[in-house]
Amino acid sequence: MRSIWNGVISFGLVRVPIKLVNATESHSVPFREIHTEDGGRIRHRKFCELEDREVAAQEISRGYEEADGTIIPITDEDLAHLPIPTARTIEIVTFVPEDSIDPLQLGAAYYLAAGRAPAARPYTLLRETLKRGNRVAIAKFALRGRERLGMLRVVGEAITLHGLLWPDEVRAPEGIAPAADVTLHDKELRLADALMDALSGVGLEDLRDEYREAVEQVVAAKISGEALPEAPEPERGVEVLDLTTALERSVRALRGEPAEPEAERPPRRRTSRPSSKGTGGGKSPSTTERKKTSSAREPATRTSRSGKNTTAKNTTAKNTTAKNTTAKNTTAKNTTAKNTTGSAAEGAAGKTPSKKTPATRTASRKRSA
Repeated sequence: MRSIWNGVISFGLVRVPIKLVNATESHSVPFREIHTEDGGRIRHRKFCELEDREVAAQEISRGYEEADGTIIPITDEDLAHLPIPTARTIEIVTFVPEDSIDPLQLGAAYYLAAGRAPAARPYTLLRETLKRGNRVAIAKFALRGRERLGMLRVVGEAITLHGLLWPDEVRAPEGIAPAADVTLHDKELRLADALMDALSGVGLEDLRDEYREAVEQVVAAKISGEALPEAPEPERGVEVLDLTTALERSVRALRGEPAEPEAERPPRRRTSRPSSKGTGGGKSPSTTERKKTSSAREPATRTSRSGKNTTAKNTTAKNTTAKNTTAKNTTAKNTTAKNTTGSAAEGAAGKTPSKKTPATRTASRKRSA
């Protein structure tokens, strides 16, 4: 592997010559900028503003721009005389436990290879010291125009250097967490623990860049003139009613357990206006009100019926009394008429006896009748 920097590790009075090598590499699919109309490559060329011509890379150096626009040239020779000991040195300043390093500070990673054959012994000494102490080394070094902070640790049989951000370069997470006071239930915490355990079976070595693989398939199809692969349909999200239900379904899916029965699923929450019909076998408010109204009407109906019966009885009694009184009066009148007729007849008979004519007999019969 090609080194990008040469220097020494300063470990007290011990010097370890090393070479800095990139520990990571990118596998992203490279694209070039092209002209849309004809497919020609787009080139970014560097021109000198004063001479208005393109310049080569070996003609380019660096400079510092002042506030008024004046450029102060800074050469490699100027930077070689920096008044710091870390110009070509990785200076170890302290040893700390590895878990005391905030992962937010971690940057690029490099391998430190022994520079020359005499460096093998001090290199091995530093490596074994880090192993035995279960600690990491914090160092300062200068790279690419600035002093940097780094962490030295052992990976396998090699010493690695992780670039670290300075503590003042890490922003505090102010205003990031939810401002609301949230209280979690024990069941939610237990389900979250179960979900975490179910997801713990996947190793980092099993993960791959699926996006890069899909891009490579598209590029291969374009090269061979084949049809482009069809994009898979997005998974339809299951309607989640609450956090507990989401956790339960996630744990069941990861464990390969069947989905919960339909009867065990909690009912949906209704956000619309409640219906007049009751659910779950309960009585609706309107039905209850009707029954209460009917019950309230029944006593009044019964009272009305009782009143009608009483009125009818009273009317009947009055009618009966009136009939009896009329009958008595009629009897009395008849009796008086008879007595009066009888007295008149007797008087007439005693005075002047006469012979009854047919007309008189008929009248007598009618009166007798």
